[in-house]
Order: sequence, then C-alpha cells, then structure tokens
Amino acid sequence: MDRIVVEGMRRLSGDVAVSGSKNSTLALMAAALLADGRTVLQNVPRLRDTDAMLEILRALGARADWVEGDQRKVVIDGSSVSKPEAPYELVRKMRASFLVLGPLLARCGIARVSEPGGCAIGVRPIDQHLKGLQALGGKVRQDHGVVEALAPEGLKGDRVAFDVSTVNGTQNVMMAAVLARGETVIENAAREPEVTELAHFLLKMGADIRGAGSDRIVIQGVDSLRGVQHRVAGDRIEAGTLLIAGAITGGDVRVTGIDTSTLESTLEKLGEVGIELDVGSTWVRARAPERLQAIQAVTAPFPGFPTDMQAQLMALVCVAQGSSLVTETVFENRFMHVPEFKRMGADIALSGRTAHVRGVPKLMGAPVMATDLRASAGLILAALRAEGETVVSRVYHIDRGYERIEEKLEHLGGSIRREG
Repeated sequence: MDRIVVEGMRRLSGDVAVSGSKNSTLALMAAALLADGRTVLQNVPRLRDTDAMLEILRALGARADWVEGDQRKVVIDGSSVSKPEAPYELVRKMRASFLVLGPLLARCGIARVSEPGGCAIGVRPIDQHLKGLQALGGKVRQDHGVVEALAPEGLKGDRVAFDVSTVNGTQNVMMAAVLARGETVIENAAREPEVTELAHFLLKMGADIRGAGSDRIVIQGVDSLRGVQHRVAGDRIEAGTLLIAGAITGGDVRVTGIDTSTLESTLEKLGEVGIELDVGSTWVRARAPERLQAIQAVTAPFPGFPTDMQAQLMALVCVAQGSSLVTETVFENRFMHVPEFKRMGADIALSGRTAHVRGVPKLMGAPVMATDLRASAGLILAALRAEGETVVSRVYHIDRGYERIEEKLEHLGGSIRREG
C-alpha cells in the first residue's frame, strides 16, 4: 500500500497551478447523463473519484472515458444508458456517486442506486435528496441499502424546501428538476460555488435556471438538453491547501488557475493568521510572516469557512503563537486527525465540537495514518513543518481529491516522495 514520506523543514516557494475542482467535476459528470449527445469536460483532475465516477457511468450503459492523448479531458454520452442501476460495489467508493439518482430519474423515469459510501467524517443522510425528489413526484423506496425511485409519467415541478443546507442534495434536485414539467423552486438551497458551476453547465445544455448562488433557485423544466463542452473551474480546496503549504514552511507561494472570489473566507482566515496576501482574479500569492498568530475559526456552509479546509487550517495554527479555537459545525466526526497531529507533538485538546490548539515551537516527524481525504492533506502540511521524517500511510484517501500532490509540493521545494 502506498505511503507518502516527507522530510520537513524545507521552505516552499514558487508558482503552482491548481487542478480542476473534484467536487464540481463529479456533479458535472452526473449531469452529462441528462444530455442528448456527447459532453466534453476539460480540466478534469485525474483522481480516484473521477475514475470511480467513470466506472459508474459505464455500468449504467453510458459511453464515458478519458480522451486518448489528453489526460485532462473526458467525453460522456448518456444517450446509451440502458441500465439505470448503480451497484453497491461502485457506489460505496464515494458519496458523490449518489448524484446519478436525480439525472437517472429525470431521464429514464426509474433509478436504483445503492446508498453511498465515502469518508467516515460523520453522518451525511440522504433524506433531503429523497425529500426533494418526492416533492417532484418521484415514488421513492429504500430497501436493504438500495434506493429505488420511480416516475414513469415524468417529474412535475413543485416547491422543495430543504430542512438543512445540502450541496449534493441541491445538485440532485436541480438535475431532476431541469427535465420536470413546470416550475420548481428550491428553498434553502446550498450556495457553494460547485452548485453555481453546475447551474452554469446546465444552462449551457439548454436548462432554464435562475438564482444559483443564492438560497432560492427557480427552475423551469425543458423537454431536452444537449451535450456541450465545458472547462471545469479550479479547485478552491486544493488552492487553500497549497497556500497553507507555503505559509506553514515560512515560504512564498503563488497559486494560479483559481477564481479567487470562491476563496474569500479562506483568505480571510489566512490574513488573520498574519499571512501577507496578494490577490488577483485568478491567482493568490501568500507570504509567510515571521510569526503566525492564533485565531478562532468556525466551519460553516458557503460563504462561511469550509469544513474541507478545517484540518489544513488546524495544521497551520499548531505552530502559531498563542491558543487557537477551531470549531467544526458541519460534520460531527471530523477531528479524527487530532490524535495524529498530537503524535507529531501538537498540543490540542478537544471539547465537544471545538479544538483548543496551543501553538508549539516545532513539530516532530512521526509515522501517522490518514483517516479521510482532508485529514490526509492536513497531515502532509504538518509534516512539511516537522523536524525529521514523517511517513503518512493510507494515502489512497488523498488520491481521491488531490492530483499528484507530492509532485506539486516537490516542485515548490518540498522533500516529499511516494513509496509503494
């Protein structure tokens, strides 16, 4: 099993480009099932999760694969879908696979999808997905871990009011509603950039959507959608991770290929830590201060500070001056990286959903284990600052969401390698 070995205390500097957004890509791949004809996605990251989604689409009968000779481009033709059933052995690999439910129901009038897997960071119920599809006329049944949804006469627009903000739930209902008869109004919709990008993608395909980016989305159903070409936006979570990689090593790193308007809450926290930031429309330069300052951070849905950046920010404040408070409000089990940070010498005490982090002068290299995708990124960041060698095992987690992370960090001057 692969592991990543980091020799710490190397100052990172230089320019680095982010890959396409993992979370956007997975939703766009599912949405391609709605189109008549071929959809071409560009700037697609080569990840475990994108490969898994291609497997799922092919299992449904769609033609879906990487373009030969261009490893950043995927072609999907959903017009050949013949088996609207996503099996457990594929769906269990990642939660976003459940996003095929809405498109299959809208396109085929039937969908059978196993309940999803993914990182064990807390309860992420699918009840809001099902509530939304039922509001549109879908007949939903759960049996032995499989969700079956039926709409033999098609879906009909209606009001969908989510009880809680849900990114994937909003996306699933959006994709179902674009082919429903009449008007759908989604209340308490998620506002994340990945929802907005999906809306823009569907608009290109011929959908009628207004309000994406706000908590109220209005959709007028259309008869059909067409295949399109689309370039996936840069990954805002990877961008934040790389900026912290530079800062935690006392470095000077410029991250490119990102819409910086999606990074405002992350940049705000980095500024509070004391990092000097220069921000353009598609790039950010982060220069580390002499001393990092303690802060308070609370995760929240967009436009709040993202839960997917919590472990990385915690790694940074582990070596800041003073005591920081990091509160996790989105997932109840997203502090599994704390014991691993403590193995490296971090001073962290947990109280419910808040981590009290007292900064230490240095971290020490140690063998650690990644527990989920973002925790693995946090551990690599801590390892970059630690004295000596850190060995991070179970790095298949990081391969789900970061494309060639070790190559990008090595390019910036880090001493990092992958071992089989």
